[in-house]
Amino acid sequence: MRKVRGVEGLYAQWVGMADGQTDRRANDERLTQRLSRESGDDGDDARGGNAGSGGGGRAVFGYPSFVRYLGARLLSVLALQMQSVAVGWQIYEITRSPLALGLTGLAQFLPGILLFLISGHAADRIPRRKLMVACFAGFTVCSGSLLWISRGRVHSAGPIYVILVALGITRAFSGPAMRALVPLLVPAQQFPSGVAWEASMTQTATVLGPAVGGFLYALFRGPQIVYATAMLIEVVAIVFAMGIQARGPLRPPQSMTLESVLAGLRYIWRQKVILGVVSLDLFAVLLGGAVALLPVYASDILRTGPWGLGLLRSAPGAGAVAMAILLAHKPLRRKAGATMLWCVAGFGAFTVVFGLSRNFTLSLASLLFVGATDMVSVVTRGTFVQLSTPDEMRGRVNAVEMMFIGASNELGQFESGITADWFGTVPAVVLGGAGALLITALWAWRFPELRKAKPPRVVEMAER
Repeated sequence: MRKVRGVEGLYAQWVGMADGQTDRRANDERLTQRLSRESGDDGDDARGGNAGSGGGGRAVFGYPSFVRYLGARLLSVLALQMQSVAVGWQIYEITRSPLALGLTGLAQFLPGILLFLISGHAADRIPRRKLMVACFAGFTVCSGSLLWISRGRVHSAGPIYVILVALGITRAFSGPAMRALVPLLVPAQQFPSGVAWEASMTQTATVLGPAVGGFLYALFRGPQIVYATAMLIEVVAIVFAMGIQARGPLRPPQSMTLESVLAGLRYIWRQKVILGVVSLDLFAVLLGGAVALLPVYASDILRTGPWGLGLLRSAPGAGAVAMAILLAHKPLRRKAGATMLWCVAGFGAFTVVFGLSRNFTLSLASLLFVGATDMVSVVTRGTFVQLSTPDEMRGRVNAVEMMFIGASNELGQFESGITADWFGTVPAVVLGGAGALLITALWAWRFPELRKAKPPRVVEMAER
């Protein structure tokens, strides 16, 4: 059999993993025809002959199920972010301990690490829309439980931690199912725009959620209204999720064995492009976690006070949203792998600029570009992972990816704190940015397939 290299070979390997290339393409054609009927387009348009020509980056909004998915995703993230602010403030009021605040993140993060193999397997066995609805119901129950225990004066943080662990378990199962659902809601030619719109919605909710939660907490002098609002928002998210119609290729039933559970890890290890994009993002974010040290910069280096800290914290999110909207209208069509490498290098370079800056305006601009370049990496990684993975494996592959990226975010903040304690705040940020630059150069050399990679589906369609 002829050896295929890079992303060009990934889709060929995908179609060969089921009963044969003909069956896989037939499944793909049926999915495209269903999406075409849903959007009102003809088959050729949805297939890519004229895909994206009408409406530009807004063409994905012609698919009602994808719109409902975006609505559900936006509302769910908004509710969780609102709730996280209330939980943090409530726990600190009870304990007055910074360590107790750190444990809130650990309580939600550890279940994802411990359960990623099982949750990924569940996303490939259970209908993903049903799993998504069940997880949203779990979020609603968690919000209701926080509301119930907060009716009177709370003297111990223990019950809150128990609910946070339950919330972490629910998130561990919702993430892989939701991410694996998206390729079934839009045609592959428009999938990069879909990923960018999803990322922009998620980032918007991430920025707005804490602000809304904090405002409600202060206005009503307590967390109860925040938990009640989050619970109602999750109910609306359930309604959106129940309206999603996703009928992709039939997935063969699989018993839960050690081999099937570990299949996602083995798949990523074999596919060098996917391994390259996931591991590059992991190490770059792990080293470039300057956000954890923003309070020190605002207070001691830039001397701006709380208002400046707020602007600094919002700058990466604003840059990410702007870049996501740009990518939704102008998705990467060529040299996606090389573009990702350059943007990760830019992420490291702007982190170094921020670390050395003593000017507030320059620092703010640097963080805007940190967020923008990171978003290119997020969208490119999502496109490669989703379109280069067979549908029956997407849940497990997404679970592995989410575990790695989640670990890099949490451990990156820890790494920044440790290096700042050892070497000082400025050297810690500069060394982190330089480390991201070094990792980018190393990965460009170690993964030549990544340098040459194009968006997977675009390559396959061009060759057809």
